[in-house]
Amino acid sequence: MYIEKFDPEIAQTIENEKKRQMDGLELIPSENYVSKAVMEAVGSVFTNKYSEGVPHKRYYGGNEFVDTMEDIAVARAKQLFSAEHVNVQPYSGSPANFAVYYALLELGDKVLGMNLSMGGHLTHGHPLNFSGRFYKIIPYGVDKETELIDYDEVRKLALQEKPKMLLAGFSAYPRALDFKAFKEIADEVGAFTFADIAHIAGLCAAGVHENPVPLFDVVSTTTHKTLRGPRGAMIMCKEKFAKQIDKAVFPGLQGGPHDHVNAAKAVAFKEALQPEFKIYARQIIKNAKAMAEELMGLGYKLVSNGTDNHLMLVDVWKMGITGKEAEIALDESGIYCNKNMIPYDTRQPLDPSGIRLGTPAITSRGMKESEMKQIANWVDKVLKNKNDAQIKKKVREEVKAMCQNFIIY
Repeated sequence: MYIEKFDPEIAQTIENEKKRQMDGLELIPSENYVSKAVMEAVGSVFTNKYSEGVPHKRYYGGNEFVDTMEDIAVARAKQLFSAEHVNVQPYSGSPANFAVYYALLELGDKVLGMNLSMGGHLTHGHPLNFSGRFYKIIPYGVDKETELIDYDEVRKLALQEKPKMLLAGFSAYPRALDFKAFKEIADEVGAFTFADIAHIAGLCAAGVHENPVPLFDVVSTTTHKTLRGPRGAMIMCKEKFAKQIDKAVFPGLQGGPHDHVNAAKAVAFKEALQPEFKIYARQIIKNAKAMAEELMGLGYKLVSNGTDNHLMLVDVWKMGITGKEAEIALDESGIYCNKNMIPYDTRQPLDPSGIRLGTPAITSRGMKESEMKQIANWVDKVLKNKNDAQIKKKVREEVKAMCQNFIIY
């Protein structure tokens, strides 16, 4: 590698990160491992190009091959999600969501979105985020007993508040979303329908979760997570909103697109169109269910008592440990997760009551149900011995030994 000669310091950090990823278990549900083909595209000569505008309508010359590449990316995304219109230029999930607000709303308009503390995302209305500062957010959450979205309550809120847009999506909700129910509610009050499927895009593309794209006005998604592409995003919409969305992305909120990342998106979309991807998506859910069942069998309380998708929320505070303590102890054992609030949490976001676990990355490595049970038992062992350095060291060695049977790079 050229970088080893020119910048050995950064080369070493890359090598260290590769080793960390390969020797540990990645349970953060928003992370995954891209293919070598995707990485090659991200590191390609497309990184040298400026391409402000849309395909065949650029503000710079020399975009013949960029246009071809972006056309391919768009066509594949349309096929993958049955979309009428696609813009693959958004840099990431939050900018993509901002573009949707920018395209459809005026400042101060009402939006019905999921509360962050109940499983929503920052861009769904948190007061410190643009969404909460620029728009009037009406938050919905989950039922205190079932920890599930109460669609009757969402409807009641919508009828009472008459939002201009209804936002369906999450970053920490372990159950399937009923997009048809959201659509019916939005239609009843005349609201735009906006789905953020960043977490479940790969599951939607594979047909193991309802795909809202043919149903909703606008759908945003990141292109990593379960879709297993590069860090980036895209927006899909009905043809009637195409011009508004495209203008919101550029020149509304962005300049030149990241062509090297868009090329990698195209590669990832092709991968997701292969039959093997459906098998992969089904295994993500099988693995999540297996891990959830094992954890519950070990005495852990999971939000909503299980999962329908790729993630689960574990209430570790009931076991006498905080979310922050759990994250640190597991990190020291080669098991990576993130601390996370649970619905109606009595603790603070920086040290909440729960942790969030997911299976996309470990499923990419080829792990199946038997490994999920082993991982759940390691999690249990570490959390029950969070201050025992020897136990954590032993678990880390066992984790590394298992990971050597599931090589990615």
